[in-house]
Amino acid sequence: MKAAIVRTSGRPPVYADFAEPAPSAGESRITVTAAALSPVVKSRASGRHYSSSGQFPFVAGLDGVGRLDDGRRVYFVLPKAPYGSMAERAVVPAAHCLPVPDGLDDVTAAAIANPGMSSWAAYIERARLKPGETVLVNGATGTAGRLAVQIARHLGAGKVVATGRNAEALRAVAALGADVTIPLGEDPAALEESFQAQFAEGVDVVIDYLWGPSAERLLVAAARAGAEAVPIRFVQVGAVSGPEITLPGAVLRSSAIELMGSGIGSVPLDRFVHCIGGLLQAAGPGGFRIAARPVPLSQVEQAWPEDDSARRTVFTLDGPTG
Repeated sequence: MKAAIVRTSGRPPVYADFAEPAPSAGESRITVTAAALSPVVKSRASGRHYSSSGQFPFVAGLDGVGRLDDGRRVYFVLPKAPYGSMAERAVVPAAHCLPVPDGLDDVTAAAIANPGMSSWAAYIERARLKPGETVLVNGATGTAGRLAVQIARHLGAGKVVATGRNAEALRAVAALGADVTIPLGEDPAALEESFQAQFAEGVDVVIDYLWGPSAERLLVAAARAGAEAVPIRFVQVGAVSGPEITLPGAVLRSSAIELMGSGIGSVPLDRFVHCIGGLLQAAGPGGFRIAARPVPLSQVEQAWPEDDSARRTVFTLDGPTG
């Protein structure tokens, strides 16, 4: 079968032949029609992600959309290594397959699942978001962040605050449901003042896609907001701005901040799959919007480095060729 094969770290996958997977008991074979390129897929392919096996070669991709042998259309996640989703066929545990609603096309379903799941799981499994609560999305201008704003609204958030560096992108986020936008390009003093003003009014949940300096300032501002501020559940999801922060111990001692993560390991796999199911069912009724660019899988080498946070690249396949 044809597949996007990662032969060594630091190089894009190549479109070439790879041995076809055979299902075992309890597994399903899928003819793949669409598979999205996400930051975690790139990170695993480079060998830098904490869940990478470090063994080569393997087929790229964590999830996708396709048809079971009986013709049912499904979303699937975590094919059996060394196979991935960016291939003509994939094999996954039957429990890792979810029905795709009729109103959701293959490209959109593949594009929305991973970035949407990141906040859906953070809200449902980690933060336990309640209707009427205030949410702050740190890094709301990327694909996942924009969905985090929309999903917060869908789940009943009373107020949504969004941060980001790009002023034009922040205006678009406001149109998606953010009540307040804070540009991260402000000078440190102004940024600190903006953060403290929001925490003084009360922020219940922070979903952080950036980590790095902005997360440091958010945590410090939350602590400085004083005793009148409500307890904050700070959920760390991504680290676009840097893998580490410097956090004074006094921040945690002087505030009611619950600092937690949401990712592979902090949320059980079956709960992640459950979250994706909820997201897919809600995507149509919720009117969730995501920009996606379909690209034939045969062009994986050219498209791999062109992917950006403004839209999700989705590799498409017309069906098996042998």
